[in-house]
Amino acid sequence: MTVQGAEAGKVEEGLRYGPPGDRAVHLCIDMQRLFDKGSEWAVDWMRQVLPNVCQVVEMFPARTIFTRFIPPESLDDAPGAWRRYYEKWPQMLRQNLDSDWLRLLPELEIHLPGAQVFDKPVYSPWMDGRLHPMLQQDRVDTLILTGGETDICLLAAVIGAVDLGYRVIVVSDAVCSSTDDTHDAAMEMYAKRFGQQIEMIPTDRLIAAMV
Repeated sequence: MTVQGAEAGKVEEGLRYGPPGDRAVHLCIDMQRLFDKGSEWAVDWMRQVLPNVCQVVEMFPARTIFTRFIPPESLDDAPGAWRRYYEKWPQMLRQNLDSDWLRLLPELEIHLPGAQVFDKPVYSPWMDGRLHPMLQQDRVDTLILTGGETDICLLAAVIGAVDLGYRVIVVSDAVCSSTDDTHDAAMEMYAKRFGQQIEMIPTDRLIAAMV
């Protein structure tokens, strides 16, 4: 199986509005050691999609932004319901976590400093208001999304991008989740409920469209 879940191939794919232009940015969501094998939060599928993510980065090395999910330092720094969340996962608080776990996967870290890193404390990269002005300063109008998880952090990134009016392209075989059924449900939702605002395309077809 080359893509996650039994239903992944059933969603409609293609670039309905033509190839991404020179105002596109690749937004790669949370491809960190924190979610790699050996972590309490390991996403098994991440290693499966990593080669495709690497191919997309290699197309846009200077136009890639890697987000990183950064937990709070301590329980006292976790606001509201996040406190309950980290009461379940105290080992993921930064005071208890080796900082190396926060780094990008080695295969992606080699693209720094040409690519950028954008740290966020919650699922959404839009929450604190920094990312949108940064993109607008560069006149970005299209976001090509990879990474994970399809049904959590990537979902938050996608919905925020739709709300802000970006053209959103999800690279269908370069996204992943720790759970097949909710990954498939999210992909189906992107295709069927956001059909006018979210395009999905596999890596090889995206590359072909760019040459």
